[in-house]
Amino acid sequence: MHTFSNHPIGLLPMEQNYDPTKPTIAEFFAGRDIFVTGGTGFMGKVLIEKLLRSCSELNNIYILIREKKQKSIQERIQEMQQLPLFDKLREERPELLNKMVPVQGDVSLLGLGLSQEDIEKMRNVSVIFHVAASVRFDDPLKTAILLNTRGTRELVQFAEQLPSLRVLMHVSSTYSNPDRYVIEEEVYPAYADWRDTIRIAETFDEQTLDVLAPKYMGFLPNTYVFTKSLAEQIVNEHKDRLPMILFRPSIVISSMKDPIPGWMDNFNGPVGLLVGCGIGICRTMYCDPNNIADFTPVDVCIKAMIVAAWKRGTEPVHSTPSQDLPIYNCCISNLRNSTMSQIVEMGRTLSDEIPLDKCIWAPGGGITQIRIHNLIRVLLYHILPAILIDGIFRLMGQKPFLAKLQRKIYTANVALEYFILNNWDFKNGNFIKLASEIKPEDNKDFYYRDFIEFDVTLYFRNCILGARRYLLKEKDENIPRALTHLKRMKLLDKICKTIIVAVFLYIILIQFDMLGIILYIISYKPSYALDVDCK
Repeated sequence: MHTFSNHPIGLLPMEQNYDPTKPTIAEFFAGRDIFVTGGTGFMGKVLIEKLLRSCSELNNIYILIREKKQKSIQERIQEMQQLPLFDKLREERPELLNKMVPVQGDVSLLGLGLSQEDIEKMRNVSVIFHVAASVRFDDPLKTAILLNTRGTRELVQFAEQLPSLRVLMHVSSTYSNPDRYVIEEEVYPAYADWRDTIRIAETFDEQTLDVLAPKYMGFLPNTYVFTKSLAEQIVNEHKDRLPMILFRPSIVISSMKDPIPGWMDNFNGPVGLLVGCGIGICRTMYCDPNNIADFTPVDVCIKAMIVAAWKRGTEPVHSTPSQDLPIYNCCISNLRNSTMSQIVEMGRTLSDEIPLDKCIWAPGGGITQIRIHNLIRVLLYHILPAILIDGIFRLMGQKPFLAKLQRKIYTANVALEYFILNNWDFKNGNFIKLASEIKPEDNKDFYYRDFIEFDVTLYFRNCILGARRYLLKEKDENIPRALTHLKRMKLLDKICKTIIVAVFLYIILIQFDMLGIILYIISYKPSYALDVDCK
């Protein structure tokens, strides 16, 4: 088992440093109205579930949500409540689900798209979690600005109308300043003026902005990090007028244990890599195998968010000096780390233990630092097999999908190249210290530093099980059948490789008449003895 038991220097367990006069976290949230943007996203759902379960005396959680795919906001909330994530709440305290109040709106619209009636309904909101963002790296610049940057401005303007506001947490990203390789818990100089940027997005059409984007963004790799960095500037400028927090998670993936191990609703980060390898469609990756795979379990992140909100909310409203904006780099890669090669090796081991029902080829492949080698692998291991298998699907009367999927995987890998070819040193002293400030009564529900010593292999085993259950909708009882299927795929893989080698040898030895040359070389015997006799 791959375990970590040594604490990094300077990050040893700290003594509790709590204020006994402060209320507990549950007491602070009791009776409060909370407003959450991005509540239907991965982090938002886990945040809402945790608040309801561990701070059950809160009043209401207003969730900004828009109609989607012909579903009303109420239908979307009810659909969310049926997720396995909410199983514990449905079984133990189903009445708490009534505290989830949908509010129609859209972060990308002016005024958040809120009606006057809803604004009045939320007048008593005292805690805001601004989680909403587009996390797509390939969004058009106009779309990313309106959602990630202008949306933050609109939220701040809404917050300024709330007389009882105690906390406004803006969720950013540790990668919002990616041109720096040491990221402190501070705000860095702006890459552009956020006011001008919003005005440009409101003025010009999408195509024009896309032409200007590479020049306007400078050396930043995509529209996501550019617009998130500008949003941080908005937060920083309002720190002396509102009780703000800047919270920067790294790559957030499956839950470690709360409320259930392995909960996940997307293929981001190492989990996507493990699933892709387990299915057999990802067989090569272009990156440094010694690079650190940066990830944070979602429940660790959510607990820290709630603790940070409690800490800020229990301070006097204007106690924080204007130059001090509470900033937390929520990451754990400097506390325990796994390299890309270790993740791949774990994937190989776990694929034999927990195979996937949807496996279409035997897991295999690896990492390379040579770009041309990776391109050859993509062609041989991704594109050509995809075309072949799609052809078989067509003959069977089924819809082909693999070539299209491989194009998406290749595009995603290209978008991630900047991040998987570089390493960052995220300083997280404020994030670590936060855990020492909670009261002993809160340790059970909100202490989050148990990730320093944990079994990484067991964690990723739960990630794979979670991916089977919640992403691929596969049942645990099908694992024995999947093991049998995996054995067949491995046998097929060996047969295909044998055929390919045989064909290759045939072409070389027969078609190029190499066999006779080789036999001649083997049978040739120099006549050294005859030369001696002649002498």
